[in-house]
Amino acid sequence: MKKKNVKLYSTENCPFCFTLKQFLKDSDVEFEEIDINQNDEAREELLEKLEKEGLRGSVPILDIDGQMIVGFDREKICNLLKISK
Repeated sequence: MKKKNVKLYSTENCPFCFTLKQFLKDSDVEFEEIDINQNDEAREELLEKLEKEGLRGSVPILDIDGQMIVGFDREKICNLLKISK
């Protein structure tokens, strides 16, 4: 099975980001973390992706092979990554 491309858009002081990051680590999911407060280019890229998808929200935001998930939606994340809840 092809490995999923997972990006976590987060900020340093976000408790929900920390919880999601820990969940991904505990589930042995490889991911790229992008702090949108430290990376203006990534923040703009994220805003464009959200607008294209008709989504609004704040971090944490996961991009799993182009599928955007706003917030820590455990069920949706588990389904897309094929991991147990």
